[in-house]
Amino acid sequence: MLAGSYNPLFVVLSVLVAILASFTALDMASRVSASRHSRATLGWLLAGGIAMGAGIWSMHFVGMLAFRLPIPLGYDLGLTVESLLVAIAASLFALWLVSRPTLPHLRLALGALLMGLGIAWMHYAGMAALRMQPAIDYDPLRFALSILIAVGASWSALYIAFRMRAMEQALPQRLAAAAVMGLAIVGMHYTGMAAARFQADSVCAAATSGGISVEWLAACVVMLTVAVMAVVLVISLFEQRMQARLLHLRNSTLSASLDDARKELFHASRHDSLTGLPNRQLSHDRMEQLLQRCSRDDLACAVMTLDLDEFRHINSAFGPQAGDAVMVDVAEQLRRLLPDEGLVGRLGGDQYVIALPLAGDATAAPLAERILIALNAVRVGGRDMRVTGSLGVALYPAHGDSTAQLVVHAETATRHAKLAGRNTHAQFAEWMSVDAEQDQRLLEDLHKAIGTAQLTLHYQPRVRADSDRVSGAEALIRWRHPVHGPVPSERVIRLAEQNGMMDVIGLWVLDEACRQIRCWHDAGHADWQVSVNLSGLQLDSPRLVEDVRQVLQRNELEPSRLVLEVSENAVTRDADAAVGMLRAIAALGVGISIDDFGTGFSSLLQLRRLPATEIKIDRAFVVALEDSDEDVVVVSAIVALGHALNMEVVAKGIETSGQRTYAERLGCDHLQGHQLGRPVSAESFMRLYG
Repeated sequence: MLAGSYNPLFVVLSVLVAILASFTALDMASRVSASRHSRATLGWLLAGGIAMGAGIWSMHFVGMLAFRLPIPLGYDLGLTVESLLVAIAASLFALWLVSRPTLPHLRLALGALLMGLGIAWMHYAGMAALRMQPAIDYDPLRFALSILIAVGASWSALYIAFRMRAMEQALPQRLAAAAVMGLAIVGMHYTGMAAARFQADSVCAAATSGGISVEWLAACVVMLTVAVMAVVLVISLFEQRMQARLLHLRNSTLSASLDDARKELFHASRHDSLTGLPNRQLSHDRMEQLLQRCSRDDLACAVMTLDLDEFRHINSAFGPQAGDAVMVDVAEQLRRLLPDEGLVGRLGGDQYVIALPLAGDATAAPLAERILIALNAVRVGGRDMRVTGSLGVALYPAHGDSTAQLVVHAETATRHAKLAGRNTHAQFAEWMSVDAEQDQRLLEDLHKAIGTAQLTLHYQPRVRADSDRVSGAEALIRWRHPVHGPVPSERVIRLAEQNGMMDVIGLWVLDEACRQIRCWHDAGHADWQVSVNLSGLQLDSPRLVEDVRQVLQRNELEPSRLVLEVSENAVTRDADAAVGMLRAIAALGVGISIDDFGTGFSSLLQLRRLPATEIKIDRAFVVALEDSDEDVVVVSAIVALGHALNMEVVAKGIETSGQRTYAERLGCDHLQGHQLGRPVSAESFMRLYG
């Protein structure tokens, strides 16, 4: 037998190459598994299979080169290439197997068997490339052991690669795993080499018949294989670095996006999404800061709340998009009007809040007037929206020293501005609160006011549509309190109705209106009429008919010059009694007018039973005439109905020339509203229209 020996340097080199090949295999397994695109997966699979196969094949041939026999050695080119292709094929199979989503035990065992047989094929094909004569004799036991080691090494390699493919392992852990796999592969190789037995007269045919020389093969194998694995590893490392940078960039971008989103969410949670104004919470916080600054600087502060009047009509006539545009334009108008230190916010719906410090003797009234004027200039899509508002004012520290208290008082003043006829502003006063004790004090003052100059009537003109001549006036009660100033008429009526004073107040209004119309008749206006409102409680009074008769007699007034207005709802509350009472009044010759017609619940049958001489169309229909075809149809139908029942028709609430033109064209007999004249005192009425 020929005795062989090993070159220690090449043995060490073969171990290093095996470990490097194993490390490449682990890295390629993670690359293949991490790829999200099929083309990238295929690319990494091919590159990894070639690099890993070349590495295993290189380890085998480096180990072969480490083996020395006392005869010249060479290698057959064809068998050498065959062993390389078998190694690459086995590596491709291994990488494909570990890239699967799962690796059950049976599949792992079968894969290890196939891969181990492939490695054994590669090894023994490489041994056959020596073309020894006579042929190499193998020890059966060691041969079988080498096959088992190849299968075991394959099982270990597949298992480790599958487990580590999705883990971001530290470099020492991956090197340790590669060392285990490399030593297993080396163990298979040197076990197979130990199984080979060479006869004493053996000759290497590959060395004598044009085979590849050992020296040339050694140089080519080492350089080519190490270069292939190095290139693949460098590309993998570069790609991993690029992915890490992209991941870092993506995380940075995501972090910045999350910060931006967090800021936007925080901004959205404290600002109104439509107008961009501070919402209720942020408005309260900033008002608290403003009050602290005013307290420190010894300044007064005005807090205002603004409600848009009849805003629902804009939505119904033009749609919600137009309503939103109005809200945005109102917000812009308020921003322009306020000084830099002022605050404007949206409390919700069509309600805004305004706050600003007041220096010296400054008052909030001028700003309130400018705000109401600015609302009238709101336009959407080139259309004048005729927006009006009711504004309430509360002052710090006179009306409260906290934001919540001031806002509540400003809202209370806003409600009273609405009761006073809208499109106006009111400053909070103690009597505006609905506290029972304050109501009682105000009621006592109202008792004292009857028959004094505090309680007066104002008159709003009615104009004939066909001639533009004043045909009369509607009498409206006004109370100027000596301390609190003007008290809205709706407040006066509510106090009177709730406390049994309606008969007294109603009789005073009736008598004063008849006295005044008598004066106007004496002044040469005998064709004028005066309208007086009756409440539902007055209709319940059994003395009403007699009171009307006595008032007419006392003032020597022709009954037809007096018109009593009742609302639809007042009539329908107790229809039979109300109809009887109104018929008795009509029998005196007094006119009966159905006020706010179209908003109540009366039926046509009920209307036919009433002894009415006229109907007054509710202002809700009139204000939308220019913009709503439906309201034009409704008003036209009301006019036709009134004329069919021999009643005159009054259009109330006319505020623009366009509304007036529509009302005239639709056939209304009388017109009433701010466009024709506001309520004024009796003296001013004569001066304007007499």
